Amino acid sequence: MTDPQIAIMMLGLFIFVVLLGFPIAFTLIAMGLGFGYYAYFDPMRMKSLFDNRIFDLFVQNTFSVMSNDVLVAVPLFLFMGYVVERANIVNRLFFSFQLAARHLPGSMAVAALATCAVFATATGIIGAVVTLMGMLAFPAMLEAKYDTRFASGVICAGGCLGILIPPSIMLIVYAAIAEISPLRLYAAAMIPGLMLAGFYMVYVVTRAAINPALAPKPKDVDVSIGKVAYELITSFVPLAVLIMAVLGAILMGLATPAEAAAVGAGGGLLLAALYRSLTWTRLKEAVYLTAKTSAMVCWLFVGSWTFAAVFSYLGGHDIIKEWFLHLDVGTVGFLILAQSIIFLLGWPLEWTEIIIIFVPIFLPMLDHFNVDPLFFGMLVALNLQTSFLTPPMAMAAYYLKGVAPPHVTLVDIFSGIMPYLGIVIFSMVLLYNFPGLALWLPEYLFGPG
Repeated sequence: MTDPQIAIMMLGLFIFVVLLGFPIAFTLIAMGLGFGYYAYFDPMRMKSLFDNRIFDLFVQNTFSVMSNDVLVAVPLFLFMGYVVERANIVNRLFFSFQLAARHLPGSMAVAALATCAVFATATGIIGAVVTLMGMLAFPAMLEAKYDTRFASGVICAGGCLGILIPPSIMLIVYAAIAEISPLRLYAAAMIPGLMLAGFYMVYVVTRAAINPALAPKPKDVDVSIGKVAYELITSFVPLAVLIMAVLGAILMGLATPAEAAAVGAGGGLLLAALYRSLTWTRLKEAVYLTAKTSAMVCWLFVGSWTFAAVFSYLGGHDIIKEWFLHLDVGTVGFLILAQSIIFLLGWPLEWTEIIIIFVPIFLPMLDHFNVDPLFFGMLVALNLQTSFLTPPMAMAAYYLKGVAPPHVTLVDIFSGIMPYLGIVIFSMVLLYNFPGLALWLPEYLFGPG
């Protein structure tokens, strides 16, 4: 076998082993070291069994990941998210949005989407948002006689918005992979993220207006404007101020993402203290979960960089690039094919593996097809919504099923999710035809890239 054939075998074997359920980070490391030992094997210079350049590469990659300035923001944003998650803000936030939207068709669904968008923005942790909203808003909607499938789709789709809306952990990871400014990436994601959340709300209101049986109107509650304002001020405003302080500092160039994340982590602690939910137990849980998730991300980086280096050294990147060039599909064909592959990878894999392992395969081809990496990143970020929403491996559905009442089936949840998949694909088509949706704000704030 030639080296490029071995590289393709390496990639196929990795996907097969992952589907068997082996830990992805350690699978990457093991295959990188194993195939790398073959790739860098030089009997003429070998003095001992461990005298192979793959071990030097592995150590170098580990040091590079641990000293990467961009990735410093990851644990800080995670800590901010876990602290906010445990501050018992979500129930008050949902209640206040419900009061504010009470005259709209499907008001509880609109309130759930708004809560998901704000909470997902504050945490960026998909499983936490879907689970918490599944325990809070989902039973409330079912009790109000909402259609099970309709309510399921709202919770799952809304909970995934944290992938796209800054300060997204995924965007930080993509910035490190693509070696582009996370500031420009955050600015590029603002309009598409809010656009997608807006499309979800328009869909919910329209469906509820056309078919009121899906979302029965709640009983009229005599609530004064002052009461609504008080609830919003005490629940939404503090969290919104925290988010805007973090994003504003980044987008205005006052702080790096890591510095803003540190401010956000401190603000999260202050917010939890003000809501009297900052306990020693909750603080320990937040620190433990932050360390656990950060370690997972870092070892994924170490494994993927080692795997990618060996894959490229064996000629894997070249053979894939030649295949794309041989197809002669042009820029549109390349984008459709690349996004289709990422869409299909979303079935067995989560966004971390897709971004860290597979997106780097496409990045070297962007120059050839004249694709802006910032624009490509926004298409990927939109597409990755589908990795949590596409049956049969839609993780958002499984998160919701884990906390849903027994009579709610996965088939119901999958059925409710499908319209939102269509909205995501429509948003991607819209973004392709109007790239200014992603590129205007970073150019306005920071000038041409």
